[in-house]
Amino acid sequence: MIGKSRCPIMDTWWQTETGGFMITPMPTVPLKPGSATRPFPGIEIDVVDEQGKPVANGEDGLLVVKKPWPGMLRTVYGDPERFKQQYWSKFPGVYFAGDSARRDEDGYIWVIGRVDDVIKVSGYRLGTAEVESGLVSHPAVAEAAAIGLPDELKGNIIYTYCILRQGFEASPKLEEELKDHIRHAVGPIAVPSKIQFVSQLPKTRSGKIMRRVLKARALGLPEGDISTLEE
Repeated sequence: MIGKSRCPIMDTWWQTETGGFMITPMPTVPLKPGSATRPFPGIEIDVVDEQGKPVANGEDGLLVVKKPWPGMLRTVYGDPERFKQQYWSKFPGVYFAGDSARRDEDGYIWVIGRVDDVIKVSGYRLGTAEVESGLVSHPAVAEAAAIGLPDELKGNIIYTYCILRQGFEASPKLEEELKDHIRHAVGPIAVPSKIQFVSQLPKTRSGKIMRRVLKARALGLPEGDISTLEE
C-alpha cells in the first residue's frame, strides 16, 4: 500500500494484492499534498514508458516495482497463471499493477490513477476522475462518467455521460456551458468532444461505474458480461 496522504480527486496510495507498504510517508520525509511521497526503504520504484524505459521527471508513465521480494509470490488465490499474466507479463521481471504516475524532481511519486481509467489525448494523459470531478463541480451536474474513444487524429477523444440535478434540463446550450466550464476548471485538453445526458449510469453492486459498458454503448458494440451490473 502506498502512503496515506490523499489528493482531492483520488486516493494517492497504491495497494497491490501482495499487501505491504511500497510507497509511504516516513516521519523524516516532508509531505507534499497529493503525493504518495517516496518508496519505502529497500523498495525500488520506477516510472516507465510503454517500452519499459524510465521517463524523465515530470513526465507521465507507468508505475512499476523493479525489485520483487518474496512476499510478492503469494499469487492470486486459486489462479497463479492469472497472477503471472496480470502483473508480470507486460515487463518481464518487473511488477506492474496497472497504475499511471509521474515522479517529480525530488523523487516523489504522484499517482494519476489506473491505466484503465486514464485517457491519452494528443499525447497527454488524463485521469477520468479529473474530467468527472470538473463536470460535477458545475451546479447542474449530479454525477458524471468519462471514457476514451479511439480517434485517428488525437489517439482518443473524451466522451462523457452526465446525470443532471433536479431543476436543470438537457440542452445543446448546457452542453456548451459544461464544456466551457471544463476548459476553465481543468484545462483545454480535458474538454469532452461529446457530453451525453442520461438518467442513470451502469454500476456494479458496489457502486463502481462500469466504463467498459459505457464504451461498448458509445461504439455500438456488445456489452459483454453484465452479471455484476446493479439491478
